[in-house]
Amino acid sequence: MTRAFTVAIGLLMFLVAVEVAVLECFLLPSYLGPVPIPLSIPAAVAGNLALPALALRLTGSRIVGVLPVLGWLTVAVVASVPRPEGDLIVTGSLRGLAFLLLGAVAGAYAVARIVVIGPGSGSGSGGG
Repeated sequence: MTRAFTVAIGLLMFLVAVEVAVLECFLLPSYLGPVPIPLSIPAAVAGNLALPALALRLTGSRIVGVLPVLGWLTVAVVASVPRPEGDLIVTGSLRGLAFLLLGAVAGAYAVARIVVIGPGSGSGSGGG
């Protein structure tokens, strides 16, 4: 693969993770009538497991595989810090803390898999 392709996929994966994180942050306080629906929590876990694996598979680069998690963490941390005006997107509620904790744990797991397994490893089901 060319370097330009790897850089392009890395940038794309970073931007997709940032966009997904923004969407998850704003969907965190979702309700269906009076019932809170934590759509963002499973979405954060799934996104932080799938995007790094996809980035690694497409490029074979461990650095590119880590970029989606860095994008997600950047948005999640910025959204959880109050602005000078008092605006706060991800609050310290149970849903907000579960979103941050489970999303970060899923991202850490994905990064650990990338570092330990690395590129070029298959599913283990092939002969050889």
